[in-house]
Amino acid sequence: MSPSGLPWRYVARNLWARRVTTALTAAGMALVVFTFATVLMMSEGIRATLVATGQADNLMILRKGANAEISSGIDRAQAGILAALPGVASASGLRLVSAETVVLNTLAKRGTGGPGQVTMRGMGPAGAALRPQARLVQGRWFRPGTAEIVVGRSVASGFAGAQLGGSLRFGGRDWQIVGVLDAGGSAFDSEIWGDAELMLQSYRRAAYSIVVMRAASLADVPRLQAAIAADLRLQLDAKPEVQFYEEQSRALAEFIRILGSVLAAIFSIGAVVGAMITMFAAVAQRTGEIGTLRALGFRRGAVLRAFLAESLVLSAVGGVAGLAAASLMQTVDISTTNFQTFAELAFRFRLTPSIAVQAFLFALAMGVAGGFLPAWRAARLNIVDGLRAA
Repeated sequence: MSPSGLPWRYVARNLWARRVTTALTAAGMALVVFTFATVLMMSEGIRATLVATGQADNLMILRKGANAEISSGIDRAQAGILAALPGVASASGLRLVSAETVVLNTLAKRGTGGPGQVTMRGMGPAGAALRPQARLVQGRWFRPGTAEIVVGRSVASGFAGAQLGGSLRFGGRDWQIVGVLDAGGSAFDSEIWGDAELMLQSYRRAAYSIVVMRAASLADVPRLQAAIAADLRLQLDAKPEVQFYEEQSRALAEFIRILGSVLAAIFSIGAVVGAMITMFAAVAQRTGEIGTLRALGFRRGAVLRAFLAESLVLSAVGGVAGLAAASLMQTVDISTTNFQTFAELAFRFRLTPSIAVQAFLFALAMGVAGGFLPAWRAARLNIVDGLRAA
């Protein structure tokens, strides 16, 4: 039995009797749910991509007040002090500290030929060791002191001339592409890596952009932060890498979430009106049937719940269809400009259980909004008027 006291087959039969209208209304709701879920998936995909870029025991050190790598500056003396701090991890006799320079370069996108900003990162000998999620999938690593670079998987697939064996001209010289890296879907897939010292010379810079270091243990992370904050020679901010990249994702993800939610709300008005028209038409067509139900002893509340159940079933079908279509977007690679860095960021849509629940509840809310007034109209129908129409 349905919540109204009427059998579920009664609800299903009425929907099937109007199957063309039912399908069109459900399709409208599915489109709105698809839009709503896709926007949330895009926002989550950006956040997950950037958060996956960070390591819990890595510290990102920038100039005080800088909120992005390209706006930061650390001179050689400061970099030397940082490299000598106690509590820094070592591997194979190499202290895991990398003084890096970060610049933006413009490349032509494959297919369209339109311009796109790509992050070029010059790093020290320990740079690759600080990013264990990045692995070489083609070619070899660049040699220090040479105009060789490795490109991220998304750069190689998304930009013209950025494939293995090609060359790119930046900073007044040609850079040979000797390798392609896969960083597991993190932001490093959208970067180009090379030698920091040669990049400083090529771009005529006297200071690094950032210093990245790994703490010997998680307990050393706050100690290193305190030591850097207390040293008056430095005037630098040290943030855990995970926190840094989470902050980088916040502005863009929030903008997409708000914009998409507004669009989904606007589209939902049309879907609600469509559901309302469908249900009002059903009430008009079934006046005699409603009068018969009331004469058989079904109360007004039972009739209201029956019609509301039809609207909810309609919205649930639309919600499931919309979520199914949205789930297919997880196979799509897309890129956008990060507001913090102004560089291209490649990411994938990401469907989580939380997003699925939010989208389905949104669909049910549309069903309630579109079905309540028609259901109320059916429940208030006079028994005599209904029987006359039978």
